[in-house]
Amino acid sequence: MAKWFFEPGHTEAEFKARHMMVTWVRGLFKNIEGTLDFDPARPELMSFQTQIEARTLWTGVQQRDDHLRSADFLDVEHHPYITYKSTAVRPVGETEYVVDGDLTIRDTTKNVPLHVTYLGQWDTPWWEDGVDKGPKRRAGFAARARINRYDFGVNWNDVVPRNGIVVSEEIEITIDVEAIHEE
Repeated sequence: MAKWFFEPGHTEAEFKARHMMVTWVRGLFKNIEGTLDFDPARPELMSFQTQIEARTLWTGVQQRDDHLRSADFLDVEHHPYITYKSTAVRPVGETEYVVDGDLTIRDTTKNVPLHVTYLGQWDTPWWEDGVDKGPKRRAGFAARARINRYDFGVNWNDVVPRNGIVVSEEIEITIDVEAIHEE
């Protein structure tokens, strides 16, 4: 099974939640690290794990970012990492898989399925200190999931008129991974 690592500079997770019942607020986690065992000829054997520094959350609004990092939401002071570790893979198409795995947020772990699309591989340049030391083999993956944030103890909310809420319980997650083959 080929060994890969996530290239942090080209791997990110986006989340979005409904805000005030009328729009979406999006945020990102960048510089995600992880490892992957993957062979496209045997996708059912794929396994991976990743770790996200929760404090790297970014929505573009400092006040909102600070609130999301606080004890009301991610409590990054006491829970500095969000992790995911795959437990099983079910191919559902030639390049489509459902990956079951354990997501941990705020020290609460739940099984969360990821719907993963394998985007292919390519030999590419690899620049270090201004010198192309390539080629390096890269593979791309896109994944999506939905979680209920209350399942992970991310419970802060407030109400708005007519039984509305400030932040939706359901969070949509999109993940883009660029993996580098380990020589």
